[in-house]
Amino acid sequence: ADRERLEQILEAVTISQNADHIREEIGELEALARQAQEVEESGTEAKLSKLRTVLKDQGFFDKRDQRLLIFTEFRDTLDYLVERLREWGFEVGYIHGNMKPGSRDEPGTRLFMEQQFKDAAIQVLVATEAAGEGINLQACNIMFNYDIPWNPNRLEQRMGRIHRYGQEKDCLIFNFVATNTIEGQVLEKLLDKLQKIRDALDDDAVFNVVGEVLPAAHIERVLRDYYSGSLSEEDLEERMLRNVDEDHFKGICQTALEGLATKKLNLEMLIERRALAAERRIVPETIARFIQDVSPHVPLRVRQIPELPHAFKPDRTPSTLKRFEQDPDWKLAGLVNEYPRCSTDRETAEKNNLEWVTPGHPFFEAMRRFAYDTATESFGRGACYHSLQFEEPVRIDFYSAKVVDGLGDTIHEKVFAVEIRQVAEPVLVEQSVLGNCIPCATPGDLPPVAFADEALPWLRQAALLPFLEEARGERLEELDRIAKHVELSLTELIEKADGEIGRADAEVQQKVTGAEGRLAQARERHDKLLHRRDRRRREIEQQRSLTLQGVSRLASVIVMPHPESEDPEVKRLRPDPETEAIAMRVAMEHESSLGRKVEDVHEKNLGYDVKSVDLVSGELRLIEVKGIKAPTGDIILTPNESRVAEDRRDCFWLYVVSNCGGEPLLRMYRDPAQYDWREVIKVQHYTLPLRSLTGPEESGE
Repeated sequence: ADRERLEQILEAVTISQNADHIREEIGELEALARQAQEVEESGTEAKLSKLRTVLKDQGFFDKRDQRLLIFTEFRDTLDYLVERLREWGFEVGYIHGNMKPGSRDEPGTRLFMEQQFKDAAIQVLVATEAAGEGINLQACNIMFNYDIPWNPNRLEQRMGRIHRYGQEKDCLIFNFVATNTIEGQVLEKLLDKLQKIRDALDDDAVFNVVGEVLPAAHIERVLRDYYSGSLSEEDLEERMLRNVDEDHFKGICQTALEGLATKKLNLEMLIERRALAAERRIVPETIARFIQDVSPHVPLRVRQIPELPHAFKPDRTPSTLKRFEQDPDWKLAGLVNEYPRCSTDRETAEKNNLEWVTPGHPFFEAMRRFAYDTATESFGRGACYHSLQFEEPVRIDFYSAKVVDGLGDTIHEKVFAVEIRQVAEPVLVEQSVLGNCIPCATPGDLPPVAFADEALPWLRQAALLPFLEEARGERLEELDRIAKHVELSLTELIEKADGEIGRADAEVQQKVTGAEGRLAQARERHDKLLHRRDRRRREIEQQRSLTLQGVSRLASVIVMPHPESEDPEVKRLRPDPETEAIAMRVAMEHESSLGRKVEDVHEKNLGYDVKSVDLVSGELRLIEVKGIKAPTGDIILTPNESRVAEDRRDCFWLYVVSNCGGEPLLRMYRDPAQYDWREVIKVQHYTLPLRSLTGPEESGE
């Protein structure tokens, strides 16, 4: 928009006050305009012809589902390309500076055009620099730079529209350069050298630091000197490409990128962290179940799409969800009036061109906020449950707490669950502790534990302070790396600016044309770098200051023994501690013998008993262990175990150890949810005879 405004101003500027001179210039311009019109009408414009050739070579005329992004510098060129592409039979959209951001429901806006491109309603999107930032176009992996900007940062921003998170294909980028001009020849050599350096270093970071090696001000200054006649063609190339060499880029990549600020790589730690992320990730099944459970309360009808996994089609977005857009902390895009078909599974969404709904998506975030607001009153009242795991009434208090740095940013937030007993010390339990409990009516007379004092002092010492120290340890380690990077990279840039000041000052003394302007620019850049380094130092120190904030009780529940716990059908659902201990020992020994890192988590009520990680391949196994005293018998899953088995089918295993009263026999089954479990009516558990577990997974390997 700024470019187009300035062009309109320039069009009104007269460069001569001589009427005869102006008439002469007008005649020359009209002749040039006629020639340009003839070229345009002939259809032989070189770049356009080349564009059509490449489109044919890449199969765009035959593969109508293949999308293409074309960048141009000028609005006139955009209009010209849109017209020609439509003549060739393509569905074409465009984004330019005069379009407002808008929303995905509002035709004529940038976000609407982005959504049209994502939904394949248009095949080709033509854009000026207005789409260079803030637009996500990773549905496309092919980009044409019809015009090349001299500012490397803008070229990098263009590439970032498609080369970003969520892109699964290799990105193919075509740069159209007119090599029959001096500028074009220099630009061709620049792009060629950048690619060779990238190949030599085997690092895409080369394209991320072009702006450090070739600042926009430097390029503009060199071109200005060339156009004014101060530089020859040879000088232009030498000045432009002086710093474009492998060693220089390698040095910048090593100091300017935070990801390379540390030289240590602990592969085993990385594998463990990846396994931990896989264990804790929110799976599509969980998100889909949440949406299904919340939608009747909105109310919002969500129609399931049976032929696609975790896919649904919501009705028009109601005002009860759209009101959250007005929240001060809402930093997401606005909700659309009606979403197309959606899926909580990324692969399903991408393969079938559906909307991928996941944490961070406006629809999910609005549903989450609605659920929390709606449940606040119930949280305040509390609830009662029955459980087979407890032999006496207990109260479970749920708390939230967050760690905040000196800038006011939340570093980490966590929910804690504390089990309160009448005559015992409090105990920390997992947040999923209610997974196997059964909701029940509140009794007329609450047990005494319901009126026990909160265990806040105990919680602070047992959980909150360790939580703060863990967050502080991770944060300080991260900030140390960032501080080292800041000092290395900014100090190097400041020294470089010092050198530029020295050279410009010497040129001023020699009365070189334009030297005073270059000296002023160098000093300004030097001052900005000093301020930037001081600001980053202050921010890092503030980020080191961490405090606990927002500690509050969310809700409390009473859990009582199940009233039918002595019923024979219910009693048999309780595991035998001695048999389970034997089964756990056998399973743990088996995993350890294979060199895997094994952790016993059966007391955490996570829905599985053992976490096993192969530190070579990175394979994660969440293992539910079941012990049977006799050679055969029934296997019983709790509701929590059944739910996790359904949700984590990619890594959930069932290890059954039979004959625990004699010589134990271990059998291993991947994805036990595939079998036909029978629900126990009296208490929600699931059983399956051991003989029913057959199939190719029995070896477990």
